[in-house]
Amino acid sequence: MQVDVKVVPSVCITGDAKIMEERFYQYTAIDEYSRFRFVAAFKEQSTYSSVQFLEMLIKAFPFKIECIQTDNGMEFIKSFDEHKKGKLSLFEVRLKELGIRHKLIRPYTPRHNGKVERSHRKDNEYFYATHRFHSFEDFKQQLAVHNRRYNNFPMRPLNWHSPKEYILDYLHDGLLH
Repeated sequence: MQVDVKVVPSVCITGDAKIMEERFYQYTAIDEYSRFRFVAAFKEQSTYSSVQFLEMLIKAFPFKIECIQTDNGMEFIKSFDEHKKGKLSLFEVRLKELGIRHKLIRPYTPRHNGKVERSHRKDNEYFYATHRFHSFEDFKQQLAVHNRRYNNFPMRPLNWHSPKEYILDYLHDGLLH
């Protein structure tokens, strides 16, 4: 499972949210096998938000998550030096409690988290370039609709099945396409 955070472009925030100078964040997780994606809207980017996202992610996925791969962002680890010393962030502690392995990509190599990075690029092209958000609730609702479309869109790497179809075929019939 690849996980990352995207800062919502400020040009997408309008109305009272813009006046209040609010910031919105999109947490994204993509299953490497099925490309099934889970996203959630947050008002902050922190280890606390990362833990909340993890709890939501566990409820959303129909199977046990064995490994989560992230970059070395402060929302996932305290700092790279602290991580090396064994001092864990709130997010890392929760992963450990749940028995989920945490894999960090090499610093400054976002291509190692390529599926989630590509997903964020596509979000920029097809979602953020054409949508505006008047409030956090508005952003949250529009993001949920966008994600449903993503999970139901046929993809070439999945033999023209959607991520949702792919994962359901595997769970119900054990089919590997």
